[in-house]
Amino acid sequence: MALLDDVLKGGNLVTGLVIGTGALIAWPFISPILRPLAKATVKGGMVGYREATRLCAGASSGFGDLVREAVEELGGGLAKEAVEDVGAELVKEAL
Repeated sequence: MALLDDVLKGGNLVTGLVIGTGALIAWPFISPILRPLAKATVKGGMVGYREATRLCAGASSGFGDLVREAVEELGGGLAKEAVEDVGAELVKEAL
């Protein structure tokens, strides 16, 4: 427990050397386990980012369709007044 306390409090030179040496000795045994785990974590992050991007794009296009329908229902004159009053960029693009 004292070693852990030293590490958390900043430790000293001997503690750093012991941890570094232990890591170098243990690395050949740990790396076959950690490499696939790290690779799976990276893949999961990439898939999650891609799916979040698709979800955001779908929501944006859905919102754009909703704005387009609202503009069509309002008609040209009322829609232009709404754009001037609100200043929404999406409504301007829909016109």
